[in-house]
Amino acid sequence: MLGANDGIVSVAGIVIGVAGATAQRGTIFTAGLAGLVAGAVSMALGEYISVSSQRDSEQAMLTKERHELHHMPDTELAELTAIFEAKGVTPQTAAQVAEELTAHDAFAAHVDAELNIDPDDLANPWQAAAASAASFIIGALLPLLAILLPPAAWRVPVTFVAVLIALGLAGALSARIGGSNVRRAVLRVVIGGAAGLAFTYGVGHLFGTALS
Repeated sequence: MLGANDGIVSVAGIVIGVAGATAQRGTIFTAGLAGLVAGAVSMALGEYISVSSQRDSEQAMLTKERHELHHMPDTELAELTAIFEAKGVTPQTAAQVAEELTAHDAFAAHVDAELNIDPDDLANPWQAAAASAASFIIGALLPLLAILLPPAAWRVPVTFVAVLIALGLAGALSARIGGSNVRRAVLRVVIGGAAGLAFTYGVGHLFGTALS
């Protein structure tokens, strides 16, 4: 939802701003397409770097845990016992559980209780990058089509309405998923989106007129 929302807002701002400066469909299309491609690449790259850093950090912690279990098994057993005690388990039960889990699979026990990491389910940076880029493109296509399909006189009003409706639906869906107030979320994104579009159109119209 965040990627799609970014795609809607970013490309809508570009095409509305350019439409404020010129009515040439080719210019608007080129600017919108450039914004779509640049935004998708930026989102994918940012997500790839972020998730790669997270994965590297998790792998480093797993490597450290293996080293500690190999060289300091008694210390690690005491650490696991203390973790269970901190959760409210009695010292005797905590020690028993820690010993049994260590005997079964010490590494799995520690990464679950201590690191809260599943070694078989680490984040995939390529999947995250692809999902981020795809969601941005899906969102960006709406304002791009909305500005290109209507006649010149209707381009900006149609795009305004389409974008605000899309933002309202996205805000409502996000609020429902997150369990927050739907009305407040819709008003926030719609008012913010309308203000942003009005501003970019004004900038495009002002500078387009001044420099023509």
